[in-house]
Amino acid sequence: MSHLSTLEVQNWIALYAAAGLCCAFAMVLSVAMTAVELHKESAWREIKSLRGTFMFVPRTWWRWQKLYLLSTPVTLGIVGSFAMTLPWS
Repeated sequence: MSHLSTLEVQNWIALYAAAGLCCAFAMVLSVAMTAVELHKESAWREIKSLRGTFMFVPRTWWRWQKLYLLSTPVTLGIVGSFAMTLPWS
């Protein structure tokens, strides 16, 4: 196994930082959109029984997961295009 050069290590650190920033941005946007959707639909009105209370959390979690996972292609595109601009040799 060959060792990475200093330039390659710096590039990998930059890529991980870019991916982390994109994921953090996606997290904030998906949480905000989930809160807006829950507010628009008044989803807490379904909490009338014990079963409704227990089902509110998984439904909210699934709603957030769908929104967060929709950002994956965008994150991959941004980080991939950033990787193309880095000098690797």
